[in-house]
Amino acid sequence: MAHPIEHAESSVNIWGGKVEDYLPMHKWLDETKAWVCYSTHRMFRHHAEGIFEMEKIFGASFVNSDGQTVYTRYVGEQHVREDCNGYVPTAKEWLTAIESNERPLWMLKTLKIKKKK
Repeated sequence: MAHPIEHAESSVNIWGGKVEDYLPMHKWLDETKAWVCYSTHRMFRHHAEGIFEMEKIFGASFVNSDGQTVYTRYVGEQHVREDCNGYVPTAKEWLTAIESNERPLWMLKTLKIKKKK
């Protein structure tokens, strides 16, 4: 996933409603692209603590346009998993990886992983 609209479309596929129900949350997670024009912009909000911060801003839950209650944390986790190879890191994991110059699999979104048969 690269764009907040794509994440919002994915949210619609999971919980129903309309793209507009989810877009503000996905834009908030990705607005750090304006600070760092590289995938490491994710270190600012794409982690468990960032998701809890998102919950403080947008509320614990909301009702989408289909009348379904959706938990904000689940939307944040969906976004981060889509960007971090299915994983929700902690802020500490981001800092450790950046400081050590290591790139764990969850940081390498473009990495193609071959499944063993």
